[in-house]
Amino acid sequence: MPTDAAFAFSRPPESRSLRLALAGLAALWLISLPLACLPGPFPLGAGEVFQTLAVSLGLSDAPVDASRLLVVGQIRLARVCLAALCGGALAVAGVALQGVLRNPLADPFTLGISAGAACGASMAIALGGGLAVWFGLSQAGLVAPAALAGALLALCGALWLGRSRGDFSRESVILAGIAVAAFLGALVALVKALNEESVTSIVFWILGSLQGRGWDSLPLLLGTFAPGLLAVGLGWRALDVLSLGDEQAAQLGLNVGRARFWFLAGASCMTAGCVAVAGVIGFVGLVVPHVLRLLLGPGHGPLLTGAFFGGGVLLIWADVLARSVLGGGQELPVGVVTALLGGPFFALLVRSR
Repeated sequence: MPTDAAFAFSRPPESRSLRLALAGLAALWLISLPLACLPGPFPLGAGEVFQTLAVSLGLSDAPVDASRLLVVGQIRLARVCLAALCGGALAVAGVALQGVLRNPLADPFTLGISAGAACGASMAIALGGGLAVWFGLSQAGLVAPAALAGALLALCGALWLGRSRGDFSRESVILAGIAVAAFLGALVALVKALNEESVTSIVFWILGSLQGRGWDSLPLLLGTFAPGLLAVGLGWRALDVLSLGDEQAAQLGLNVGRARFWFLAGASCMTAGCVAVAGVIGFVGLVVPHVLRLLLGPGHGPLLTGAFFGGGVLLIWADVLARSVLGGGQELPVGVVTALLGGPFFALLVRSR
């Protein structure tokens, strides 16, 4: 196997150990959902939270105070579910991009998707007053669709620039993504320079946060997450073939250009939805795949499954930390927390290997 295809591969674990590891990750994911609803600025006991969750999910008809239903069922549970889905999507996208591009530093923002989403959101924040009236939306409600549109346009631009003689080579796609990200990053800087009143809002959104997100953000996320996960998940065997290199994959009968396009599109769609809902959250799609390769081995089938659960758990508890570390109802951007946790850990991981 070529060296660049085996950048983080470890010896494949035995099937029994693999099943136990995946079951453990799934159990940890399920346990994290209710436990992450406990912390918050509004003090509630564990019994109150679990009872309210049971009522919210239709598992109990016990009388519950309306304020508890609002705090636990509408705010905390929605936020935890969004964190679980966003974290899982970013980690799955990271696995797909690292496999397709055979680059250990590839992550969900390689193709300039984060820059596109940031550009769209910045435009909506700075200029969205008139547009919001035109579309009949609030200015805050315009940011997520604008971010999604910017992310998808950046993806289309990167894929168009990276297409060479009807094919998608990994080198041309990476270079195209860098070019698109640089151009759109300059546009964001221009918007901030011309509209200083919006700088704080733009910077906070770019840093990534789930503050104020609720069930109304779920359709936007699922609209891109579901087709992207389908495109990546159904082709996991092709990812294993692509890891052998383009020449070997073509000799085995795989249409390399077409497979690479679908994986890039699927991973980018998942990332675009996450960025539109929660802003730019880094290191989840970079760190989680590397850690899970050590636990699950190089096979992309188990790796994609484990990445969904592992990424979800990581972002759930990073968000809990972001909303709990400061007092008075103040929050840290969750993107800052993932960077502070993931940056040193990833540096140590690279250094040790």
